[in-house]
Amino acid sequence: MERPLMEKRRSSSRTSIRSLNPDILATIFSNLDQFDLIRCTSVCKSWHYAVHRSDVLKMKFCEQQLDGRSLSEASSSSQVSVKNYMQEWAMKEQRLSLQSSSVDVDQWVGHSSRVRQCRLKMGLILTGVGDKVVRIWSLQSYKCLEEYSIPNVASLADFDFDENKIVGLLGTRICIWRRQGKRDIFPSHEGTFSRGLCMRYIDPEAVVGCEDGSTRIFDMYSKRCSQIIRMHTGPLTCLAVTDDQLILCGCSLGSIKVASVSSDRIVDSLTPFRFTDYLCLSSHLIGCLSMVLIWGRGRSGVSSLCFNSNSSLVFAGSTAGFVNCWDLRTMKPLWDNRISPNVIYSLQHLPSDTSSLAAGGIDGVLRVLDQNTGKILSSYVVDESTARASSNKSHSTKKKKAVKLAEGTSLDSIPKTMRPPITCLAVGMKKVVTTHNSNVIRVWKFNK
Repeated sequence: MERPLMEKRRSSSRTSIRSLNPDILATIFSNLDQFDLIRCTSVCKSWHYAVHRSDVLKMKFCEQQLDGRSLSEASSSSQVSVKNYMQEWAMKEQRLSLQSSSVDVDQWVGHSSRVRQCRLKMGLILTGVGDKVVRIWSLQSYKCLEEYSIPNVASLADFDFDENKIVGLLGTRICIWRRQGKRDIFPSHEGTFSRGLCMRYIDPEAVVGCEDGSTRIFDMYSKRCSQIIRMHTGPLTCLAVTDDQLILCGCSLGSIKVASVSSDRIVDSLTPFRFTDYLCLSSHLIGCLSMVLIWGRGRSGVSSLCFNSNSSLVFAGSTAGFVNCWDLRTMKPLWDNRISPNVIYSLQHLPSDTSSLAAGGIDGVLRVLDQNTGKILSSYVVDESTARASSNKSHSTKKKKAVKLAEGTSLDSIPKTMRPPITCLAVGMKKVVTTHNSNVIRVWKFNK
């Protein structure tokens, strides 16, 4: 039966926010504060365009930047400056918030068994490794949006995702879960290469670090291994990949090698400070020499790696609790700091942030470091006594408060219930997601 005319008109006249032109969007956005405005640029391309190209918002920027100049002078530089200003302001906010004394922690049971890994992109959290499923959660509501089962061929060792797919490392095979689509596993047979321990995925390639010390590069579309580079004599424990096709590999034997994809060979090695470097420093640092050389003599392995493409800095965590930093342009060490007596499992920063670095490990303390000096800016644990339940239709969430530790606080004075091991962390804007080798997921929300 044909629908009535009035109903047809109602259905044809329905509009959404996508129907608004950039000028109307800009008028709405002009009422927001800077932080919310920056968040809007990440929603979609049309909102990003409306924020960065709007005359209304340029004028708002110019008014904030006058400082005695004429409006015409400020306006002439606004085309280039708006984006830079907003990014600089956002990173300043990020740095200040990660040192806040007011931190809320939301926690929920995300899996039936223990999980060790998490990733954070596009307002989505990916969790898994340890359970028989991987799940995608909303960062805002903590609702589980998608779930993918892991085949029984092997346990999941590492993973990553983008807007179209999840890529996982399953022993000696790679699995691709098409989001809302089919699943592919390759190579077709188990055992075609040495067991994979870690992986980094940058479309269209996945770089796998293997137990035999080699890296293998797989093309996601041809489903073939395109390159093999021998990196170390021992198992590879962590990887980082740069925009200019350099692969950085950490080893359980305690060294970091840098290889070029284009040349198929190792181009350099990253080592901690040498004795001659310390002779050039002030005398009060000589007492630290014996402790720093623990890693240099190979007595501790490299447990985590992180590369900042904006500053070309490489950060590495060790099994002895050190964090080291190198400038990849010169291959020289910049600083090192022993921030913990135990393993550093994870180092991460916001992609565009060149100031703050989050670190977590077996001691369960969430630390924020200065990327340029290695100084600890803030340290946090969770106060279990502040827990209160909050439920919705899908699941319940426990809300807690974090405690900011005073400088010099002894770990022995903090109950282990307040600091379960942090096996992985992911950094967002004023947020850090952590997993703890348990069935819970935590989101730390930093208030300015």
